[in-house]
Amino acid sequence: MTGEVHPAVADRSLAPAPEPLPAPVIDAHTHLDACGCTDADDVAAAMARATAVGVRGVVTVADDLASARWVVRAAGWHPAVFAAVGLHPTRADKLDDAARTELELLAADPKVVAIGETGLDYYWDYAGPADQAEAFAWHIDLAKRLGKPLMIHDRDAHADVLAMLRSEGPPDTVIFHCFSGDAAMAKECVRAGYVVSFAGPVSFRNARSLVEAATVVPDGLLMVETDAPFLTPHPFRGKRNEPFALPYTVRALADIRSVALDELCNSVTLTTRNVYVLPDL
Repeated sequence: MTGEVHPAVADRSLAPAPEPLPAPVIDAHTHLDACGCTDADDVAAAMARATAVGVRGVVTVADDLASARWVVRAAGWHPAVFAAVGLHPTRADKLDDAARTELELLAADPKVVAIGETGLDYYWDYAGPADQAEAFAWHIDLAKRLGKPLMIHDRDAHADVLAMLRSEGPPDTVIFHCFSGDAAMAKECVRAGYVVSFAGPVSFRNARSLVEAATVVPDGLLMVETDAPFLTPHPFRGKRNEPFALPYTVRALADIRSVALDELCNSVTLTTRNVYVLPDL
C-alpha cells in the first residue's frame, strides 16, 4: 500500500471498466478489503468484474494484523484469490511477540503466496526508522524460513531498502511492489534479480522517471498491479481503483515498452505465476 494509510475512498466512484484484454493477466498486488469487500459475496463480485476484462486472478495484501486474518479468509473464498501477509512499515511498532506468532501461522497457509508488504516508509511517521528496520529484518527472515517471496514496500527509502536486503541477505524471490524508483534503481534491482511490479503511476503524465524505469526491466522480472483502491491509472486518476482497472496500466506498459499488448499480457502473466507459484487460472 503506497497511498494514505487509511484513505477515505468509500464515497468515490469507481473508474469505468476498460476494454477487455486480449490475453489474461493477474493483479500482482491489491487490497480487496480496502476496496470495500467484507465477505465472500463481495469478493466474488469484485472477481467477476475483474474476470470480465481479462484479470483472472489477484493477490490481496494485508497491511495490519486484522487485514492479515481477512486476506487469508478471502483467499479461501475464491479459487483465483491469493494472499500476502505481513505488517506494513507504518505498522512496524505493532510487531510484538503475539503478532509475530500469529503472522507465522497465517503465513503458513498454502494460499499465502508472499510475505509482506514490508520494507521502509520514510514518508509517513507512524512508526520510527528503528521499529521499521527491525520489522523489515523479521519479515525477511520469515520469507527465507518459509521459502516464500518477499513483497517490498519502499517509499522515500530506496537506498536503505536495498542496503538492508544486502545486509540481511534476501530470500530467493524479492518483489518491489508499486515500484517508485528511477531507471538507475531499476537496473540495480535487475542486477540483483529482484522482481519489479508497476502500478497505475507508470501511466501518469508526469511519471517520466517511472516510464524510463519500465523500459529497463526485462521480461521475467516484470509484473503489473493495481494496489487498489489506490493509484487509479490515467485517465481516471482520482477515482476509486479495483482489480478490473488493471488493463489501463497493462496498456500503458505495452506502449511504453513498444510491445504488442498480447505479448506483454502473456509475459507478465507467466512471470506472476512463476513468482507466486500459482496454478493455471
